[in-house]
Amino acid sequence: MGKYDLLAKDIIKKVGGKDNILSLVHCVTRLRFQLKDESLADDEALKQTEGIITVMRSSGQYQVVIGNHVPQVFEDVCKIANISSEKETEKKKMSFREKSLDLISGIMMPAIGILCACGMLKGFNSILSYLGLYSNEDGIYILLNAIGDSIFYFFPVVIGYNTAKKIEMNPFLGLIIGAALCYPTINGVDVPLFGHVFNATYTSTLLPVILIVAVAKPLEKFFNRVIPDMVKTFITPMLVLLISVPLGYVVIGPLANMLSNGISQAVLSVYKLSPIAAGFLVGGFWQVMIVFGVHIVLVVLCITNIISGTPDPILAFTTFVTFTTTGMVLAMWLKTKDKNLKQIALPAWISGFFGVTEPAIYGILLPRMKHFVISCLCGAFAGAATAALGLKYHTMAGMGLFEIPALLDPAQPGVSLVRAVIAAAISLAIGFAVSFVTFKDEEPSQTKGEESDSEKCKKEVIASPLTGKVKPLSQIEDGAFSNETLGKGVAVTPAEGKVTAPFNGTVMMLFPTKHAIGLMSDQGCEVIIHIGMDTVRLDGKHFDAHVKEGDKVKKGDLLITFDKDAIEKEGYSLDTPVIVTNTNDYMDIIAMMEGGSTVRRGDDLIAIL
Repeated sequence: MGKYDLLAKDIIKKVGGKDNILSLVHCVTRLRFQLKDESLADDEALKQTEGIITVMRSSGQYQVVIGNHVPQVFEDVCKIANISSEKETEKKKMSFREKSLDLISGIMMPAIGILCACGMLKGFNSILSYLGLYSNEDGIYILLNAIGDSIFYFFPVVIGYNTAKKIEMNPFLGLIIGAALCYPTINGVDVPLFGHVFNATYTSTLLPVILIVAVAKPLEKFFNRVIPDMVKTFITPMLVLLISVPLGYVVIGPLANMLSNGISQAVLSVYKLSPIAAGFLVGGFWQVMIVFGVHIVLVVLCITNIISGTPDPILAFTTFVTFTTTGMVLAMWLKTKDKNLKQIALPAWISGFFGVTEPAIYGILLPRMKHFVISCLCGAFAGAATAALGLKYHTMAGMGLFEIPALLDPAQPGVSLVRAVIAAAISLAIGFAVSFVTFKDEEPSQTKGEESDSEKCKKEVIASPLTGKVKPLSQIEDGAFSNETLGKGVAVTPAEGKVTAPFNGTVMMLFPTKHAIGLMSDQGCEVIIHIGMDTVRLDGKHFDAHVKEGDKVKKGDLLITFDKDAIEKEGYSLDTPVIVTNTNDYMDIIAMMEGGSTVRRGDDLIAIL
């Protein structure tokens, strides 16, 4: 049994069971699920689970933030849910933006850890050489430098493999395409080909191999379809390589290199306009990008510079944002009298020194929004200080303290090390000082507590959003509903295809497939109405939404219409759970009508105490 076996089982259950998981990858701190039906995932239950920092829905992924032990949790989840990276999975419909971010994550994330490891080796090698432990002509320096440089030099091999795997073609074809591009005798030398002389360099590049593998994918698919089975295992890859590599070397690669250079210059031009202003903006918005899970885009743009040998200033601006956050939480830990906050803050500021700030962001700062905004402002000044000191990313490295080796300029490692230490000290001091001045414990108010208790005891009534027959949740086929994993409530088997608002409130969530909608009443009751079982597979067919996320609605307003007969004809059950997802906020959830009773839209359905 794995170390995180129990946590893994809990996660699988609360994301809707293993049958609800389409695919799973992980980054440095997060499990990144693609789920068949995100409405089956219980956000609140996951957030309250020990070992989970928070959950997020971003970029077409359901992200469970774990911390720096995420690889072990990932392994246990994969074992228990029988998730294989090689198995074919169903495709989840995503927007173009979601598909783009998912593709970038799938290609880059598996390589980030090794990139950081090699970058740290290069950084430590420079420090040890600078301190005089050995010279840059010694064998140990040459060997360590070779190890550190290897992934950057042969990056097309790694990215070719990852790209092929992500787009579901033979990953070894992608690997060989990358290896061919790195072959010494065709890099940086004149190669006569097709009556012309070509001279290109593809080592330490990113975009060329991605585009060439993308072209190879349809070729592989075509040849696998037309070539007999007995010879396709070697004839298909031979033909794919024969076409894609020359085409890539002559046409796709040069164009990709031009595009890469253009992107690099665009990123650097922002810096050249005003380094300090750029540092202020990037540092200020870095944590916001992390919260929304889109920071990987900026990372990839900067890696394009780094692997090509161009020092990158943009990623350097983010380095010491973690130190401002850590300083803030450290000050809170020292100042607070709240035992619960002290207990959370201690591991949060310790892990912050090693670059893992999710516990601080999600557990401490975001629930205190004023302090999250302050931390972003402090991060802006940290970015500006980094720019003022002229620090740049020269290689990839770890996080937190282990990120400093990335900032060491090989030409003057001692000077850049001192500047990095100064930037770290400034950032830590800014966060600590501002937090120490602005933070104070919320004063306990007896009156406020009594009002809170009485508020919980107030009765709120949820009206039926449908006309039909009442059915207890225990009789629903789906275990996530029948076991009340998602919350308490009842189900209605509809007699007609209309769903109306069960109270005055706000549309918090409308699923793209329109089969489920999440609402919050003006009193704070959170409800999901899930039309039918497994109807997410219809991909929105037979459903029409009459509201959008963020809309204010009044009781009885039309939310969704659906073609009842067409859906049933396709074999789907229309049992519709009406679930109170924040059940734990209340004393009791009571069904006001017995199973089998007929209910009309607007009739009292659920009482909340």
